[in-house]
Amino acid sequence: MEYKEIINRIKPEMDKVFVFLDKELAKVRTGRVSPSLVEDIIVDLFGERLPLKQLGVINTPGPREIAIQPWDKSYIEPIQSALSKTGIGANPVVDKDIIRIYLPLLSEEYRKELIKVIADKQEECRRTLRKLREDAWREIQDRTKEGEIREDDKFRAKDELQDLIDEYGEKIEKIGEKKSKEVMDG
Repeated sequence: MEYKEIINRIKPEMDKVFVFLDKELAKVRTGRVSPSLVEDIIVDLFGERLPLKQLGVINTPGPREIAIQPWDKSYIEPIQSALSKTGIGANPVVDKDIIRIYLPLLSEEYRKELIKVIADKQEECRRTLRKLREDAWREIQDRTKEGEIREDDKFRAKDELQDLIDEYGEKIEKIGEKKSKEVMDG
């Protein structure tokens, strides 16, 4: 077995970590609202728990407004209830068969809290990447002891693993910086 097989096996897992971070940061509010702020909110509907995005059309007609048009009028009350229980900072208003959410401007204090949330999510992803690296390194060391991987390849593997961690760490840093800038500028 070559060490590259082990490294290639963790790359898709590292990609998943990055995609997860990207989706989580999309949920962090900036000055301009986005459907991603509410689309994954779970709605209790007739004994089922469904994400809001499966129950209607979500759009943003204005910079601080989210409009939800449910597929069926019977969904309005459960959706309104689910939205009221979230911490998005605004109460939903029913306007005929559309639910509207008007979000206030972000205060400086709230922006700083959002920056902390972004940093926490970044660190969570870095920890996951480090665990993936440690698991791969452990497997490489075990395979070296068993004679399946040469000693000099073991050290090449260690360098490649670190390069991979550095590459993904840089991606995590850039996406976090971009989102933080959006929060502070928005």
